[in-house]
Amino acid sequence: MSSCCGPSRPQRATASGTARVDPGQVFAGPAPTEPYDAGRLVTLTGGTFLMGSEDPGAYAEDGEGPVREVRLGAFRIESRTVTTERFAAFVAATGYVTEAEQVGSAFVFAGLLPDDAPPTGGVVQAPWWREVEGADWAHPEGPWSDLAGRADHPVVQVSWHDAQAFGAWAGRRLPTEAEWEYAARGGLVQQRFPWGNSLTPGGEHRMNVWQGTFPGRNTAEDGYVATAPVDAYAANGYGLYNMTGNVWEWTADNWSTTWQRTGGAALLTDPAGPPGGDRRVLRGGSYLCHSSYCWRYRTSARMGSTPDSPTGNVGFRCAADA
Repeated sequence: MSSCCGPSRPQRATASGTARVDPGQVFAGPAPTEPYDAGRLVTLTGGTFLMGSEDPGAYAEDGEGPVREVRLGAFRIESRTVTTERFAAFVAATGYVTEAEQVGSAFVFAGLLPDDAPPTGGVVQAPWWREVEGADWAHPEGPWSDLAGRADHPVVQVSWHDAQAFGAWAGRRLPTEAEWEYAARGGLVQQRFPWGNSLTPGGEHRMNVWQGTFPGRNTAEDGYVATAPVDAYAANGYGLYNMTGNVWEWTADNWSTTWQRTGGAALLTDPAGPPGGDRRVLRGGSYLCHSSYCWRYRTSARMGSTPDSPTGNVGFRCAADA
């Protein structure tokens, strides 16, 4: 994946020195007595849509193309990403321990660290990413931070495994990459954003991305320096909020940049992604995206990351069968 958007974590031991355990395998806890937050699920009837992009500004190296006609069956998807409040309910009910907590650290954007933060290791190709001890879903920027005022913000510092565990508890799943893109487009055809081709139609900010000069100056003209509430800005044509910007969202699929051209018939009807791979697909971009280095806050844009990598700009939303 592009380290500018978010670094992948190398294999390492947990904070206790024991070998890492896949939390998706060890998760066990009481499921909610009713489908969790069922009112947020939007039913989409499915159908045929044009997936991918060959826009001159698209990243061919990310596997955005070719544009192909994909048919999907009906499914349901949450109108909002999972909030810190919802994730806290999951943790309280199950005692679940996230991968960031197991390892003892996670990646934080340097511009969100306090001036007196202790020295932290940086990512060579993207020094604005710092590995911070004590950063996790409840302390997104490190042990000096908390969730005060962020109950309705997306949970971050969660790995793909963590998202899978939440979905298992809530009786849901992650959307496939094709489901995610179909939903993000909101019924529009080959438009860059969920509302059209203009980033700020009529001068109105429609999503949470970086303004100013990255990485040193964020003017926050859209109202937010870091994450925004999960229902900030207007919903798209399907009633879904923040499908682009704010936080990257995990999907179910394995990552590939070539399968889009070699997958054959499996690409065209309810595609589930390539059969293998060491990374998972993320969609939507985040509050750190800026056109000067990362124009990935578009409906077709994508990146991949290892499933055990939590960062301060990655969250998820759940889906379910119709």
